[in-house]
Amino acid sequence: MTVAGLIFSNIHDSSVPELTSKRTMASVPFGGRYRLIDFALSNMVNADITKIGVVTHYNYQSLLDHIGTGKDWDLARRSGGIKILPPFITAYENAASSRLYTSRLEALMGVTNFISRCNEEYIVMSDCDTVCNVDIADVIRTHESSCADITVVVKNVDPSEYMLNSSNVKIISDANSRITDVEEYVNCEGSSDLSMNIFVLKREYLQNIIQESMARGYKSLYRDVIKANASHNNYKIYRYEGPFALINSLESYFRSSMKLLGTDVREELLSVKNRPIHTKVRNSAPTRYVDNPSVKNSIIADGCIIEGTVENSILFRGVKVGKGSVIKNSVLLQDTFTGENVFLNCVITDKNVMIKDGRILSGHESMPFYIAKGMMI
Repeated sequence: MTVAGLIFSNIHDSSVPELTSKRTMASVPFGGRYRLIDFALSNMVNADITKIGVVTHYNYQSLLDHIGTGKDWDLARRSGGIKILPPFITAYENAASSRLYTSRLEALMGVTNFISRCNEEYIVMSDCDTVCNVDIADVIRTHESSCADITVVVKNVDPSEYMLNSSNVKIISDANSRITDVEEYVNCEGSSDLSMNIFVLKREYLQNIIQESMARGYKSLYRDVIKANASHNNYKIYRYEGPFALINSLESYFRSSMKLLGTDVREELLSVKNRPIHTKVRNSAPTRYVDNPSVKNSIIADGCIIEGTVENSILFRGVKVGKGSVIKNSVLLQDTFTGENVFLNCVITDKNVMIKDGRILSGHESMPFYIAKGMMI
C-alpha cells in the first residue's frame, strides 16, 4: 500500500484576514515556533508518506521560505519529497478575467497533473485550519479494512466551545460510522461530529470525482460529492480523540494559543511517542533573562531578551521585553520589540512590531487587540 499527500494551504485564508493578509493560512505562526502547516505535514510524514503536494493560491512567499527543500520533515528527496503546486492559469487568462479557485474541488481541478503523475494507490488530503496530532497510518488502515470510498476524519465537539459557523461542516453518520448526511453549522446545539477536513481515498476514485466535477460544473466536495452520493456510496468517518484546535477567527487563534499553555494539552499534542511535530530548525541563540525578570506559565522561543515580566504568554523568536514591561495573556510573534514600562494584556502582535516606552494596550479574550505586521505604536 502506497500513499501520497495533498495539503491545501489557502482554503481558509478568509477566516482570519488579520493574520493572512500577507501570508497563507498554512504559514500562520502558532505555539512559539510552529506554523499551521507543520501539523498537517507532520501527520503525513509520521505515517511514512514521502510524496506530498502543497496546493497554493497567493501570498505563499512565507510558505516557501518556511518549507524550503523540506529537509526538516525528511522530504528533501530525489524521488517524491515535497512539491509546491502553484495555481494553474493558462496563457490566455488576464488580470481582468482570471479567477483562481474558490473551493477545495476547484483546487483539485488545478492540480490534476500532480495527481495523475502519482503512482501511489491512496491519497490523503488535509487543510491547514486545524491543530491536531492524528495517527494518519491508523486512519488509512481503518479506511482500507472498511472498504470505504472516502474516509473523513471528524472530531466530536460542542459548537459553542469552538465558535463554529457556516464555513464549518457537520458530518452525520449511523451506528456503523457510515456517513448519511452533511450539514453546515447553523444554530446547532449539542455535541456533533465536526469534519477536520482530512480525507483518505483511492487515487483513481479521486480522479473520477475530479473528471465528473469538471464535466458537471461541481464546486463543493461536501455538497456536490459526499452529500449527493452518501445514500449509495460507502463514505465513512474516523473519530479523532486527541487534542484539537480549530482556527476560524482571530478569537479562536488567541484561545487556542492560550490553551497550549496547559502542560497536559502541550504533551498530548507535541510529545506523542513516534508522532513528533516537526518544524523548520533555526540556529538561534538561547533566550537571555536580564536582571532577574519574572516569567510564569509562558512559552518562550529562542533568541528572546527578557528584562521585564511575562505571564501566561507566548513569545516567538527574537522578541524583546524591555525593563519594567509587563506582558500578560498575549501572543507576540517574531521580532516584536517592546520598550520600557509597557503593559500588554490580551494582545497579538504580528512580526516586526515595535511598541514604544510607556504604552498600555489591552484587549479581551473574546476580542484580542491585534497589531499588524511592521507597525509601530
